[in-house]
Formats: sequence, structure tokens, C-alpha cells
Amino acid sequence: MKRILMLTVLLTLSFTVTAQEKITEGVITLKQTYNSSDEATQAQLAMMGEMITTTFFKGKKSRVEVSNPMSGDITVITDSDSMESLTLMDNPMLGKKYQKQTIEEPKDKSEDYKVVEGSDTKTILGYKCKQKSLTISEGGNNIKMVMYVTDKIAPVLSQQNAQFGNDLGGFPLYTEMTMTQGGIEVKVISEVTEVKSEKVDDSKFSLTPPEGYSKMEGM
Repeated sequence: MKRILMLTVLLTLSFTVTAQEKITEGVITLKQTYNSSDEATQAQLAMMGEMITTTFFKGKKSRVEVSNPMSGDITVITDSDSMESLTLMDNPMLGKKYQKQTIEEPKDKSEDYKVVEGSDTKTILGYKCKQKSLTISEGGNNIKMVMYVTDKIAPVLSQQNAQFGNDLGGFPLYTEMTMTQGGIEVKVISEVTEVKSEKVDDSKFSLTPPEGYSKMEGM
């Protein structure tokens, strides 16, 4: 069960953003809600409540912050120019941990996923979005996503979404994700609620782990 919750949080963080064509710096707010038909799973998901993710972006750098009582505070900082990322976790069980990674773009397209463009469109926050579907098979998990993607906001490369390459063609402003593991189904709805143009301090994109954080072993 804990694996399902953590995988759900990590997938939520896997789509970070740079900037709209007319906005090179600012903040994007994303809301996520979780549901399951399994009563025990739903009870634990209810403890997470509605999760709010905040993404700070500046050029090709981004900082994604999310917090909830079960996973603690998670921050993912990505620099697409240097192809590096830093993950910071302040977890109630593990304490303060960090993980640094070099982002590697795959040489060959993965056979474990397929992006299909649909015919439906939606206008979200003034952006015209195209429907796209994505199916992933990973570690015994079956994940299906239905997304509404705008080409006015481009995805920043991260370790989690590197395998998708340019297949999405932009950033999803609305996503319905259904994940099944061990017969338990979890549905996550992610929706961008605000895009703001404002100055962001360079210190938010530092790839140096803060004091008090130790390296995450085995990662």
C-alpha cells in the first residue's frame, strides 16, 4: 500500500514545466485528488487529502514542491541545461534525505509505453489543449493516463519523464491517471489551477543539497 502511495506521489512530480511562450519566469499551481474503489486504500488516500503542487520555473530550470502528512515534504529541482536533478525529502520516517541524478535521455524509444493523440480538445485557463492517452507498464504496475496537453508550455526534462522524449508535445494541464497494483486501483486527477508570471530567485534552483540533509542510500 505504501508503495502505491509513494509511486503516485513520484508520478505526480514527473511532469515539471518551463515557461509559456510569453512567460519565461513564474509559478504554476497544480491540484491533485486521489480515489480508490478499495475501502482500505481509500481510507489511507483520504488521509492525504487534496494535494497541492507548486512549480517555480525560470528558463530551463524548475523547482517542484509538494507536501502531505504521509510522504512529508518532497522537492525536485531540475536543470535541463546541465541535465541534472536534485530530490529533497523530509520524511516523517526517514528524516531529511537527498538524491542527485544525471538525467539520461534514452537512445531508443521505450516499448513499455505508447502515446496516442485523441480527437477531443479542452480550453483550460485560456490554453487550448489536445487530448492524449498514455499507457505505461512498469515494475508490475499498469498505469493509464488521459491528458489534455497544451503546446504553449513545454515539459522540462527529468529522470522520471525522460523516456517520453517529445511524445507529449507540451505540458498536460489536466490529467486522469489510473494505476493498478496487486488488483488495487487508484485514480489520480491532476489539474493546473493557476499560472503566474513573477520573478523567482535563483537560489530556488540550487543543485547543492542544503545543510542537514544526508544522501539517500541505495538510490
